Amino acid sequence: MSSTNGSKSQQPTLRVIPLGGLHEIGKNTCVFEYGDDLMLVDAGLAFPSDGMHGVNVVLPDTSFLRENQKRIRAMIVTHGHEDHIGGISHHLKHFNIPIIYGPRLALSLLEGKMGEAGVADRTTLQTVSPRDVVKVGQHFKVEFIRNTHSIADSFSLAITTPVGVVIFTGDFKFDHTPVDGEVFDIQRMSHYGEQGVLCLFSDSTNAELPGFTPSERAVFPNLDRHIAGAEGRVIVTTFASSVHRVSMVLELALKHGRKVGLLGRSMLNVIAKARELGYMRCPDDLFVPIKQIRDLPDREVLLLMTGSQGEPLAALSRISRGEHPQVQVKGSDTIIFSASPIPGNTISVVNTIDRLMMLGAKVVYGKGEGIHVSGHGSQEDQKLMLALTRPRFFVPVHGEHRMLVAHSRTAQSMGVPADHILIIDNGDVVELGTDSIRKGDPVKAGIELLDNSRNGIVDVRVLKERQQLAEDGVVTLLAAISLDGAMVAPPRVNLRGVVTTADPRKMSHWAEREIGWVLENRWNSLCRGNGSSADVDWVGVQREIEVGLQRRLRRELQVEPLIICLVQAAPAGTPAVRSRQERPHDRGTASANGNGNGGDSSRQRRRRPSAAVG
Repeated sequence: MSSTNGSKSQQPTLRVIPLGGLHEIGKNTCVFEYGDDLMLVDAGLAFPSDGMHGVNVVLPDTSFLRENQKRIRAMIVTHGHEDHIGGISHHLKHFNIPIIYGPRLALSLLEGKMGEAGVADRTTLQTVSPRDVVKVGQHFKVEFIRNTHSIADSFSLAITTPVGVVIFTGDFKFDHTPVDGEVFDIQRMSHYGEQGVLCLFSDSTNAELPGFTPSERAVFPNLDRHIAGAEGRVIVTTFASSVHRVSMVLELALKHGRKVGLLGRSMLNVIAKARELGYMRCPDDLFVPIKQIRDLPDREVLLLMTGSQGEPLAALSRISRGEHPQVQVKGSDTIIFSASPIPGNTISVVNTIDRLMMLGAKVVYGKGEGIHVSGHGSQEDQKLMLALTRPRFFVPVHGEHRMLVAHSRTAQSMGVPADHILIIDNGDVVELGTDSIRKGDPVKAGIELLDNSRNGIVDVRVLKERQQLAEDGVVTLLAAISLDGAMVAPPRVNLRGVVTTADPRKMSHWAEREIGWVLENRWNSLCRGNGSSADVDWVGVQREIEVGLQRRLRRELQVEPLIICLVQAAPAGTPAVRSRQERPHDRGTASANGNGNGGDSSRQRRRRPSAAVG
């Protein structure tokens, strides 16, 4: 597919295709396409919503990349947060990426993930430094521009293409007093603005918030105050990948004479990688294994752990439920939530806080405590980015729809004409010419759901079944049917999680009628041959019975449980049981909804669908 295919003109166009990260928070994934070259920028994950039962990770649909994998030249990584690198190991199982360029910390974390997933040999990792330029394919040159964010070693990108320069900010804020001393390279960003920027793709996460986002260093005095004033143990939870925040906590532990115990696999991993690369500097004897730290006086202990988002299996969540084997809450504990809930996690976080308080701990949380600042720029940061780059065209990215709209208004206030701005969704195609911007034909986009093993993809049918189980329960039905199409034993019905006032005998009665209807009306189309040589489509029989019983329960009881029909095949000639449909006293029995039909006459009148409906 060339960049001109589907275009309204013959001029070459750059196509920019976000597959994730728009109208949502997370799974940031973007594709740049020109001619036969495809370049990926990031490949992140998101966390499941409450209705995604058993789902551990949400990824973007990568059908477009799989179909065009031979044209993928490289991937560019902006920084090491999970919503930007968390999907890479999974994607490498399905298509190859020749080389991945990115900062040292991000690629160090990625290397570990790839090793665990068994895909370390599927690509080459190449670390870059500030102002490094890499050539990707025949048409892209990418310069890495140091920015400031809530993780160390973060970059914005200046992408030189045949139609002009595109600035892709990645996640950023303008932090003039960064914890690691690595300041935003404003001079380089301004250089591109002076040379001429065709289009700016900019982080919109905090587009609704006025002012500048405070420096990461702003939380230091407040953390210091709470740790200094704690009479017993201090427990701090934050994002493991917030390297600057973790560095400050370790610095304060050292200052106040507290030994540090680490809980949570990601916390252990990130701290090990960051110390190895020099992003954290602290003595080895600051850390004490959890089994030994219990022997120290509480006044000398600081526990640093995962669980700031209320994740059910994270360390702090397990502690709040009294399920952690090594740490139990004490009334003298001070527990600090140095993070704000990601949208969708608020209820889980609040429930965790409540449980900790009920156990007697002092819990420090919320904006008023000044113990968390965002890593994303607010409106004034975004205005400064627009002022530095002076783009001709503008596309807000990385955010929910209202954030994209707010960011577009900010861009207009900075002089970008409304018709030079596109608000797009995942799968939309931005086509850029030397003097034009427009939407092209969209590509397939959506989500892929991974279960807890991160190997199996949970398809829509499985997810729907899980939702049915959670909401209305499950009905299992055992039907004994002979090869000549006779019911040879009364059906056995078992209910789990189904709320109903119906008599169990009535459920068996309904099941018997559904089986009888299928055998009478559908058997000839589901069975070929006669007697012991009959070839029966047992799956079709099961499906027909399940569909019929499900419709009856929906009509009679207003519930839609998951129906599972198991058929036990009996030899031809096995004596059939007498169906209740044949018993005269059943003919006029009132149904559960009191319509006086007993479900029979209406059952015979309505047409049944084919097996394909199920």
